[in-house]
Amino acid sequence: MQGAVLEMVVLGGSQRLEARGGRLPPALWAQRGLRKLYLSGAGLRDVPAELASLRHLRTLALDGNELMEVPEALCQLPCLAYLYLGRNGLQGLPPAFSHLQSLRCLWLEGNFMGRFPHALLGLPGLRSLQLGDNRLACLPSSLPRMAGLQGLWLYGNRFQHFPPVLLRMAQLRILDLDRNRIARFPDLRCLAGLCLLSYDHNPVRQPPCVADTVRLVGSGAVEYMEAREERLRDQQRLEEEEAEGAGRIPQDDGSLLLEDAP
Repeated sequence: MQGAVLEMVVLGGSQRLEARGGRLPPALWAQRGLRKLYLSGAGLRDVPAELASLRHLRTLALDGNELMEVPEALCQLPCLAYLYLGRNGLQGLPPAFSHLQSLRCLWLEGNFMGRFPHALLGLPGLRSLQLGDNRLACLPSSLPRMAGLQGLWLYGNRFQHFPPVLLRMAQLRILDLDRNRIARFPDLRCLAGLCLLSYDHNPVRQPPCVADTVRLVGSGAVEYMEAREERLRDQQRLEEEEAEGAGRIPQDDGSLLLEDAP
């Protein structure tokens, strides 16, 4: 990419290296203690095998490049926890991607994923998964194997129905299904951990049924939550009045029985 500036940032080290024109400086691979590497929007079509030498890397940003597949060397980073791969040309992930057992947050938005990457099912420690703006229409029945997943972003895909397997993901805290084609949502009160549900720009007629603690984002959500808050306030007021009324009931200390005794 003509004139592109690629910046590598070393946090916790003493050097800051820059390369121009999408070319990585050879000196980069000598930084064996590197923890964070940002290569966003650099016009990269591949990453050298030397990337695997950065064994202590925890954060790697490769978003906004021209990668058509995940570099093999990337799958050999044992400490990698945060990985940005959004806005590339990826259609899938290699089986070796499941070797990234330290991975906690993964961004894959804006790619060309037509199927849920099977390799992700081998990452039970993954907590946050960003798959927005891809081409997904269904999810695998084995998704609950990802027991640590708490945030799932699926906006801008091709779902025509709510994926039923999500009803078995009780640990989910954030679920984003914006900009799909879902006309009906099931009762989602079984998702005990859910805190936020975004369903905007779907052809639904009314907000999904969720637990009272869930924040909704979508058509009719504001009115729904206002009515819910009013209902909860009324319920609390009624309970307080009942408790106060119960406190005014005279206690029977047995005196009435004594007065009636011969």
